[in-house]
Amino acid sequence: MSHPSEILSYRDLEAWRQAVDLSVDIHRAVRLLPQSERFEIGRELRRSGISIPSNVAEGFNRHARRAYQNHVAIALGSTGEVDTQLVICDRLDLLPAEVIGRLLKQADRVGPLLQGLWRSLGQDEVDE
Repeated sequence: MSHPSEILSYRDLEAWRQAVDLSVDIHRAVRLLPQSERFEIGRELRRSGISIPSNVAEGFNRHARRAYQNHVAIALGSTGEVDTQLVICDRLDLLPAEVIGRLLKQADRVGPLLQGLWRSLGQDEVDE
């Protein structure tokens, strides 16, 4: 029997679970965009949102710490993309403020989880 805190799959990671929730909620929110914006910003939001949990899963399944850390770094970058795209949606009044606020809060929870995961995969030697 495995220890309850043992990570056997990326599905055991809180960062992955929260990122999936964020991605699903982004997909739902994109449906609220004006028709004229669904293709451009909607596509970018969906792509960035899907990238976050997908990169965590891909990195985990690479079974190489450095590759895993790199994929988590890409997921962090995608979190920044989501945040920026939501700020743009807010400034252009493309989505209701409460939807944007909820998604930004979710992204703000995912970011630190990914940072912690990235740090836990730290390098054996110091890069200079």
